[in-house]
Amino acid sequence: MQYETIPASVQAFMDRITALCGEEHADWARNFNACFANTLTTTVRRHEDGTTFVLTGDIPAMWLRDSTAQVRPYLAIAGDDPDLADMIAGLVRLQLRYIGIDAYANAFNEEPNGHTWDPNDRSDFSSPWLWERKYELDSLCYPLQLAWLLYANTGRTDHFDAAFAAGVKRILDVIETEQDHAARSPYFFVRDCDIPTESLADDGKGTPVAVTGMTWSGFRPSDDACTYHYLVPANMFAVVVLGYVERIFTEVTPDADLAARAGRLVGEIREGIETHARVRNAAGEPIYAYEVDGLGHALVMDDANVPSLLAAPYLGYCAADDPTYQATRRTLLSPENPFYYAGEHTAGIGSPHTPPRYVWPIARSIEGLTSSSRQEKAAILDNLVAIDAGTNLMHEGVCVDDPTQYTREWFSWSNMMFCELVMDYFGIRVKR
Repeated sequence: MQYETIPASVQAFMDRITALCGEEHADWARNFNACFANTLTTTVRRHEDGTTFVLTGDIPAMWLRDSTAQVRPYLAIAGDDPDLADMIAGLVRLQLRYIGIDAYANAFNEEPNGHTWDPNDRSDFSSPWLWERKYELDSLCYPLQLAWLLYANTGRTDHFDAAFAAGVKRILDVIETEQDHAARSPYFFVRDCDIPTESLADDGKGTPVAVTGMTWSGFRPSDDACTYHYLVPANMFAVVVLGYVERIFTEVTPDADLAARAGRLVGEIREGIETHARVRNAAGEPIYAYEVDGLGHALVMDDANVPSLLAAPYLGYCAADDPTYQATRRTLLSPENPFYYAGEHTAGIGSPHTPPRYVWPIARSIEGLTSSSRQEKAAILDNLVAIDAGTNLMHEGVCVDDPTQYTREWFSWSNMMFCELVMDYFGIRVKR
């Protein structure tokens, strides 16, 4: 079942944002309303069993990552709308169900129809529910984040049931296994194509890594293969959400074993980050690398997709004024980041997933959400509505020289990141 009309609570919230924007920022309101309504009416599908499937947009599948980000802004009003909260709880349940089917998959079908991104991929495609099986650490983190945020913003705990505990156990199993990928992991992925970032080296096992305390990821949140497989922002995200798990199973529904396992992982992964992922930029300042292997190699860059290094305070890993984060931020928002682009119409972080000189609105939104300057937030919002190519919606990547050139007509995650920045500007934030 899809939403055929906008719920009253959602319409009231859109009206509130419109009033806050006033005439000065009427263009923000126009895009906010288009984006906020679009996700609910075009991507959310509620099932009779109480679960919720959230389509990513113009690809017929649900990503564990995208689906969380797509509904996150609705949490700001879910506390006053039990039906909206039910929709989000239904998504948590489906996400954990999918993880129970295959914790290494990143995207799933709505039905067990065997559809896949590429039927020639080589991995364990034993389940017809799998759309794609690129193992991305953040795919395990996002459902845990959503489960916690639903509790934090509504007070409800019914989604912390036996199925949730079983899903968490499976997540912890994989994260622990991938702390020693070479010796313990069964995972491999090979895609036969001419794009090296679409497949993993060494017959699908990836490039070598040392044991560091961090946990391995095959792919980035862009769905591109990692160069070095300790993806630092994803490990930062894991530290945060595993902290949520520890609190859930200590404070809400006690389970000493799950709480202890999560707490141990928090310490080991954080120590791994702080020991192995700190490098220096061209100015000699300590910064965080994007990827490391524990063998001495490090990649200084950032990708637009979240988790990113730019998003570290947004994720909750560190404070926005943390000196190492600030030095990292300056580095990433400069030509020292090979995926930073500046042109006539916009400037910001792009991705190897899209053409050169394409900046992602998601990255611009994160730039605003992690800024302490309200003036900077406003400037970014002005820029985002100026580069929407007249669609009133956000896109994946936008050419810095010609914003009518963009990728993905329908990209719900990007729409909702814009909405969250508008909300943030007016002091409306999702509790965490």
